[in-house]
Amino acid sequence: MTQEILDRRATAVIEANKYLALGTVGADGLPWVTPVYFTPDGHDTFYWASSPNSLHSRNLAERPDVSIAIFDSSVPIGGASAVYFRAQAALVPDDELDAAATIYSSRYAELRRYTADELRDDLRLYRARATEHWVLVTGRDPEYGTGLDSRRPVFGR
Repeated sequence: MTQEILDRRATAVIEANKYLALGTVGADGLPWVTPVYFTPDGHDTFYWASSPNSLHSRNLAERPDVSIAIFDSSVPIGGASAVYFRAQAALVPDDELDAAATIYSSRYAELRRYTADELRDDLRLYRARATEHWVLVTGRDPEYGTGLDSRRPVFGR
């Protein structure tokens, strides 16, 4: 499987899905995973809006290392496509909020358009920047399946 094919598969998964599963770790050392609507900015940066009081937001304020999975849960068993990331996440800084709010609100017509001012209080804009990337290759892949699902690095990582 060429790297170009793997990268295209990963890009297709990112572009086709609206939610990502965000994995954080609490002060107690226990993991917490939550789905969030996201807007990608390429394949390295992901934006979402959340309350700063939500558990995942409190977790990443203390520990910015996160894990992300993006996948389509509506496909039949055995037909999965997925991408996985390790990333650093944080609030979008105020001086970048206008531009980031425009990116975040641009993805889907049904997404409410948020102004930067609306994302400075009860709802905040967060950004994860991927540090490692993988794509799922299913065991049944007609060209590259080995019988077992595997993940392969993508995007030059």
